[in-house]
This record gives sequence, structure tokens and C-alpha cells, in this order.
Amino acid sequence: MINSRSADSVIVLDFETTGLSPAQGDRAIEIGAVKLEHGQVVAHFQQLMNPGFRVSSFIENYTSISNNMLRTAPCCEDVMADFADFIGDANLVAHNASFDQRFLTAELDIIGRQYREQFACSMLIARRLYQHAPNHKLGTLVEYKHIHHDGVFHRALADSEMTARLWLTMIDDIKHQYGINDIPFSLMQKFAKTPKANINKVFC
Repeated sequence: MINSRSADSVIVLDFETTGLSPAQGDRAIEIGAVKLEHGQVVAHFQQLMNPGFRVSSFIENYTSISNNMLRTAPCCEDVMADFADFIGDANLVAHNASFDQRFLTAELDIIGRQYREQFACSMLIARRLYQHAPNHKLGTLVEYKHIHHDGVFHRALADSEMTARLWLTMIDDIKHQYGINDIPFSLMQKFAKTPKANINKVFC
């Protein structure tokens, strides 16, 4: 199905988790999201969630989310029910989206909910658009494009806010580079999947 809605009206999300794979029993411990409408931030969502077991010291150090912080947080199921309502029928964006998509799908499956629309990956798009960047980690791209940030990384809301700024920067750069006025979400998805050598053909 062709998704003709504008690329600048999306929900940008980020999970912090207990590990890399929900298939191995890992759970979400924080969700952060930014809702964009016509390129403007209109809403935020942020919540810690208790996965039902202690997280490792590595995850505590990596995310700065402690077991003590999670002890009083609501359970994943309650948070994800609220987040499913927040998503509604919006298109979704994440940096390294396959990771966040796995956890979103897994957590919503637990409560019998689904998201109705589609994902795009800002990292895959950046790999094609910014081929000379040192690497395509979120923090590196934020510095590479001189995007304002407060120095906080690996917390869900901060990362989703930075990803949203990067997403809008990429939309603007594509508009200017290729002379396009309006970019549908489907074009960003196509851009993400096109081999680097064929990028210019996307806009022919």
C-alpha cells in the first residue's frame, strides 16, 4: 500500500530495553516519543516501565535507568496500552528502526494491540543521504549536521527528540538537493531501501 501522507507528520519513537531481543525475553524499560504535525512538535510521550525483573548493571550504566527507578514504575502492559492510544494511526520513525519495531510489536502483542501504519528508519536514510558522515550513529549524525542537543543520550525521550530533529533535517536536505516541494512518507521509505548507487533514480 502506498503511503501518501506527508513525511513531516509522524511519531518518532525510541525504546530503552533490558537487552537486544524480545525473542530472548528482553523487555522495554522506557519509551519516549515525539509527535510531529507538519514539521512541528505537537506532543510528547515518555514513561519508564517495570519489566518485572531486575536489569543488569550494564543496562543501568548504559541507560542511567536504575533498578530503583524501575521499582516504582508502572508495568509494561499499562504503559504500552497508553502508548498504543498515543500512536493512533500515525506513521512511525525510529533510528535503527528494526530494533524499536521488534520491541513495539512484541510489547503490543502481549496486550493484544497493534499499530496500524508503517515504519521508516532514519538511520538507513542517513546512510544514503550522508554518505560522507564518519558513521551513522544518532549522536554522530547530530554532531555532523550541527543539530542542537542537550548532551543526553540513551534516554528514550532525548533520543526521540534528536531523531525527530534529524528526520526533519533530512527532509529539508532532500527537498533542497532534489528540488522537491512535498515529500510523502512513502518516498522516505523508498529512499531507505534503495541501494546507494541508485539514489538519484528515486527522484527521476
